[in-house]
Amino acid sequence: MRNRVLIVAAVSVLMLAGCVERRPAPPPPPPAQVIYVPKPPPAEVVEVMPAPPDPRPIWVWQKGHWRWDGREYLWHPGHWVERPPRVAEWVAPHWEAHANGWFFVEGHWH
Repeated sequence: MRNRVLIVAAVSVLMLAGCVERRPAPPPPPPAQVIYVPKPPPAEVVEVMPAPPDPRPIWVWQKGHWRWDGREYLWHPGHWVERPPRVAEWVAPHWEAHANGWFFVEGHWH
């Protein structure tokens, strides 16, 4: 009898757990020191990628990107950098749209 009560209780809990609606969490807001720009950046500049400094496979091209200087966008050209040890790939800097405007996400190693 006791086992039957425990089984009924466990099944009831499992059934009730399925009735709870779980909404996906909203995306986190950008970091607190974000500067929002009211207009999107211009189109990327097409760059000619020069040869790496030497033939070793340690060089990664960091493509150019737009930066906001408080008044206008300025182009920062791409360049070669040496890959840090034990790092998989370079995530390029980019701009993301937000309800408050556009904000810049720094490039980083992942």
